[in-house]
Amino acid sequence: MATVIHREPVLNRQKAITASRLTVHAATAAEAAETLGLVADVWPKAHSVFVGLSGCLPDRDLLAWQPPENAMVEVPAASLVTPAGNEFLAAAAQANLPLCLDGYAPGMALPSAAGFRFLLADAGTHPRLPRAPGIALAKGLADVKAFAEAMDNGYAGATGWFFLRGRPMAEKLNPGHAQIVRVLNLVRRNAEVKEIETALKQDVALSYKLLRYINSAGFGLSCEIESFRHAVTILGYDKLNKWLSLLLVTASRDASAAALMQTAIARGHLMEVLGKEFFDRSTLDNLFITGAFSLLDVLLGVRINAILDEMHLPEPIADALLKREGAYAPLLDLALACENDGADIIAAKAAKLGIGTAALNHAQLAAVSFADAIQFN
Repeated sequence: MATVIHREPVLNRQKAITASRLTVHAATAAEAAETLGLVADVWPKAHSVFVGLSGCLPDRDLLAWQPPENAMVEVPAASLVTPAGNEFLAAAAQANLPLCLDGYAPGMALPSAAGFRFLLADAGTHPRLPRAPGIALAKGLADVKAFAEAMDNGYAGATGWFFLRGRPMAEKLNPGHAQIVRVLNLVRRNAEVKEIETALKQDVALSYKLLRYINSAGFGLSCEIESFRHAVTILGYDKLNKWLSLLLVTASRDASAAALMQTAIARGHLMEVLGKEFFDRSTLDNLFITGAFSLLDVLLGVRINAILDEMHLPEPIADALLKREGAYAPLLDLALACENDGADIIAAKAAKLGIGTAALNHAQLAAVSFADAIQFN
């Protein structure tokens, strides 16, 4: 079994990301503990992190991993009736390790000593959860409509990628999004700084957001960027193009906007990190843009071909987004698989590119940590 970490976000009733959920696919709890230890340096710290196992049940060997303060271990309901499961509950309590019950069903008797604050339940099997003895989170939701129904039926939040599905699509950009595209096109053709500044000043909020992204996103700059002209001087057009692209990615006004933006930026950074082994450094920003723009249709509610018709993107980006072809397509396919596919498929696609599962796990968590650092509001 490939020791792959599968990730998904946890959203509250307001559709804001409040946690990450990591499922470690491993043959034993000891193997899972080792896998988790290898990602300690990129562990997401902005939110709580639910950690579950697939392929084995949690036991005392999992505690060889030293959980960060924001970690919470999922305990499958099936393990509550096993000696090893009860032994793990006792050890977790002694270590003050927060626990979440996975597989909760209405009326289920819970061990009082466990103190489960969160309960994960399959919304397909249990569409209603009245008076749950904890914060009930739905899993297995198909789309945004299913999420709304679950919230109406007693759930307090949900986990999964449901918020990417079930959205209506328009045929053209609205005026606000079109203005950002115009600015992006000016940068891509290396227009005069004054011309770009004039375009940005038509929407002061764009300039503000751009400067905030650049100053908060881990550039490691020795000084604060104070103006667009200053940004061009310090960063150059090529690097600035990446951060201008964020303006388009973060232009959505949808209720799920923050979750969508975080997902888009995590996709982009995942491709950027993995691409370091395959592409020249000058190409990495284009990989980021490819991953981030792969969600533009969902973010903006407009069909992707209508968006790209207005933009002058490099051919490898356009080919990957429209045709799933070209140099960037394999990494985009892997990034999408990390959200949509099972562990074996993810591992197989990574192996085809010569990427080990340890490297992929590390890149995934680095991408989440990076996206969490961006301020969307």
